[in-house]
Amino acid sequence: MLWRPLRRPRHLQPLWTCHHPRQFSDRLRRRHASFTTKVVPTIAGVFALCANDNRESTRIQVAGSVRTIRKQKHRAFLEIGDGSTVHSLQAVLSPEQAQGLSTGASVAIHGFWQPSPPGKEQSHELHVEKVDIIGSADSGRPEFLRTIPHLRLRLPLQSLLARLRSESDFLLAQFFRDRDFLRVQTPAITSTDCEGAGEVFSVASEPSTPGLDSGQALDRQPISHEEAFFRSPKFLTVSAQLHLEAYMHEHPRVWTFAPTFRAERSDTPRHVSEFWMLEAELRTHSLEDIMVLVENMIKSLVQGLEKSPFIEELMIARRSWEKSEAQEPSGDENLISSRWEDLKHGAWPRITYTEATRLLQDEIQSGDSGFTHKAGWNTGLQLEHERYIAAKVGQGKPVFVTDYPQMIKPFYTLPSAAVLSQDYRTPSTAACFDLLLPELCEVVGGSLREHRLEQLMASMHHSDQDQPPNAQGASNQSEISSTPPEGRNNLDWYVDLRRFGSVPHGGFGFGFDRFLCYLTGMRNIKDVLPWPRYHGRCDC
Repeated sequence: MLWRPLRRPRHLQPLWTCHHPRQFSDRLRRRHASFTTKVVPTIAGVFALCANDNRESTRIQVAGSVRTIRKQKHRAFLEIGDGSTVHSLQAVLSPEQAQGLSTGASVAIHGFWQPSPPGKEQSHELHVEKVDIIGSADSGRPEFLRTIPHLRLRLPLQSLLARLRSESDFLLAQFFRDRDFLRVQTPAITSTDCEGAGEVFSVASEPSTPGLDSGQALDRQPISHEEAFFRSPKFLTVSAQLHLEAYMHEHPRVWTFAPTFRAERSDTPRHVSEFWMLEAELRTHSLEDIMVLVENMIKSLVQGLEKSPFIEELMIARRSWEKSEAQEPSGDENLISSRWEDLKHGAWPRITYTEATRLLQDEIQSGDSGFTHKAGWNTGLQLEHERYIAAKVGQGKPVFVTDYPQMIKPFYTLPSAAVLSQDYRTPSTAACFDLLLPELCEVVGGSLREHRLEQLMASMHHSDQDQPPNAQGASNQSEISSTPPEGRNNLDWYVDLRRFGSVPHGGFGFGFDRFLCYLTGMRNIKDVLPWPRYHGRCDC
């Protein structure tokens, strides 16, 4: 028997190995002749395949939606997009072929890809032979789509942001996997307010009422805990941190990436009610370990994104967006590229909260600050203070501000004194940090967690978390109930984590949508979210 090298089955042959678009088209026809659904190249694929093709004409087929249409006496012009690139493909067709077409219609177009006449912005254009209207659309202007959340996703900027989100998700997952972090899923409905700020959405069931229209309001009566769905108050999560700590006691390094919810009534460019948060937790004694992890994560993400043509596309899409929204141009054409460069290179500076407040007070005393709010050690940093620190200390780079006053941080934060001197008697600062980005400001917050039972319970009592400060009797408890008896609060399960084999650990939360604002140069977080929810607005 003559042995022959095994050939890959025909249906598994590579799709993108042809050298010319005509070969690509022919291979598509041969490969998918027996399939009911024909594979059509993306518009980005057409641009890439034809970039080095010197032939005058190539037959192709594309599918997408009509972004704009211009009808003239003897011909019509279509701008077609499919989300694969911010650039549109221009198609030339007759007035008869353009009948029935409107902005937003889904089409499949067959024709010849030919060089454009001299002076045209696009090097090639598609001369149409046949147009198939897959889905018609009511006539409407592109700016009208921006007011409708479920339709604005088709705009070039939104399709670009969707690809940027997808690639970022992949790169972040790769970063943590390479460092032996386990990705876990945490609940959206919780019994606790992690931050202790009270800005939470309550969860309650809605009894069905026959004959009641969806637009009519129910005459709600107060429901007792016994009648409630969960028998006690529950909330939409504001952070996955507490549940990540439960995972961390079995898996040394964990992370999650999921929506979080805040019932804030703030209507600012930096706040929404639902946003995506990346959170990680790991065993460590060192706050520096966490800051190094955050710095490496963001640098790795930016370096990975640079391998795709996102910067060029963002500049084009952003200019178009500002023009359509009647916004003043940013004035800095290099804003996006300079931000990306500053994120990638060099070490990010660190400054303590105490040093930061001294800088602010010196600036106020100089008389040139222009601050609206006073800067004090016990008052926290306002947005204008954070912007000054980011500009003064960072010089274009992100800045870590560490060791905030213990009194303005959550109950679970480990005191700095416990790290530096093992002096637990008079802790005044917390082992924590905020990462400030120039202009945007806080995008990451992290800390070491209080892992000692007695100190945690005392902190909870001091923060009015309804946990008795007497740890002596509680530490002898050996039984754990999945349904706490009457009188126990909803943080007892969290205390159990310290009662049964706790270890030093810490973590951080990364505001992904705010960071996208910084990367893209967008001024409002609502513009980078596909489905923005904020006070007074929750469409779809």
